[in-house]
Amino acid sequence: MEILRFIVHYGMHFLVPGLIAIVFFKNNWKKVWLMLIATMLVDVDHFMATPMFDANRCSINNHPLHSYYAIFGYTILLIFPKTRIIAIGLLFHMFTDCIDCLWIK
Repeated sequence: MEILRFIVHYGMHFLVPGLIAIVFFKNNWKKVWLMLIATMLVDVDHFMATPMFDANRCSINNHPLHSYYAIFGYTILLIFPKTRIIAIGLLFHMFTDCIDCLWIK
C-alpha cells in the first residue's frame, strides 16, 4: 500500500502538472510544465522540521509554506495573470499534499 501511496503522490507532483500544461497551455506546455514543477521549491520549508522527512507527517498546516495562511496567499495569486501559473502550481501542490494527509489517516 505504501508503494501505491508513493506512486500517487509523486505522480501527482510530476505527471499531473504535465497533463495540466498540455491540456490548458498547448502552445507553451513545456515552459508551463517547468513552471509548475518549479513550484515544488515550496517544499524548502521541510528543512525547518525535525525530523526533516517523516513519511507519516501531514505537510498541510505543519510547515510555514504549507499553512492555511500561505494557501490563502496562493489563492490570491490566482487573481493576477502574471502569477496565475505559479498559483496553480502551488495550489495543486497543496492539493496533492492534502490527499497524502488523507491517505495517512
